[in-house]
Amino acid sequence: MTTGPRQTPDVAVSEELFAPVAKGVELCYQTFGDPDDEPLLLVMGLGGPMTWWDPQLCRLLAARGFYVIRYDNRDTGRSSRVGARVGRTALVRAFAGGRTRPPYTLDDLAEDALGLLDHLGLESAHIVGVSMGGMIVQTMAIAQPKRVRSLTSIMSTTGKRTVGWQHPALLPSLLANRGAGREAYVKASAALWKLIGSPGFPQTDEQVAARAEETYDRGVSPEGVVRQMLAILHQPNRGPRLRSVTVPTLVVHGLADKMVHVSGGRATAAAVPGAELLLIEGMGHDMPEPLFETFAAGIRRTADRARARG
Repeated sequence: MTTGPRQTPDVAVSEELFAPVAKGVELCYQTFGDPDDEPLLLVMGLGGPMTWWDPQLCRLLAARGFYVIRYDNRDTGRSSRVGARVGRTALVRAFAGGRTRPPYTLDDLAEDALGLLDHLGLESAHIVGVSMGGMIVQTMAIAQPKRVRSLTSIMSTTGKRTVGWQHPALLPSLLANRGAGREAYVKASAALWKLIGSPGFPQTDEQVAARAEETYDRGVSPEGVVRQMLAILHQPNRGPRLRSVTVPTLVVHGLADKMVHVSGGRATAAAVPGAELLLIEGMGHDMPEPLFETFAAGIRRTADRARARG
């Protein structure tokens, strides 16, 4: 396994742009590389803005022949906020398996991603998703298979309740009131990343704080995170439908992931015919810099399988 990034390649990087994708929903996005290269859509997870796709990783992917597109999901970063209010009582009820009505679903988030491809004039793309983003790209591949060239699902799960569970110790942190203001957000984020980050590839306190500060400054929405969590909690078990996915697929999971247990990755790979499963020792629920080359090589390898099919 390669565990060290090369020097960051020099590639074209766009300004942050905006795409209307649904009624009342506009996504903020950015591109890396040559528009004539193979399109690669990057989909981030719960509460994560597109900047959590590190620019260095995006440049590595562009240098490998991809036209890289990263974006903020609705309710994240600079993209549109959905106005529906959801109380934490509803969230706790959903955690317990009770009935609630989410303002939107993973299907809606998948439609947002497809709408961005429409806006860019792209009939299809390679798609990569992390955590909730993995759930979104799996949903895209099931719903619109002709629009997906290859699929990479990272630290995600199938939606089946008996796999990909969270470590019980995380629940208080996920439901805690993070307080108001930049300092409170940074402090709470640092505490959470200490719990879920990669023990084999630890980040410094300064790195964690810098990412939290950048995230806060782009725009955070505690209510938006709750709405996204409800969408996750109401996801169906995609396992049976994933058996219809025929595009080349890579499933990546850390063996030290406390947010989404590795059983979720194993179940995803088992459900998709011919999927490659890449398990990484010491990786938690983040994408540490020493693994950028590993991620880039795996995504390129999977895309090459699709290209070989013609």
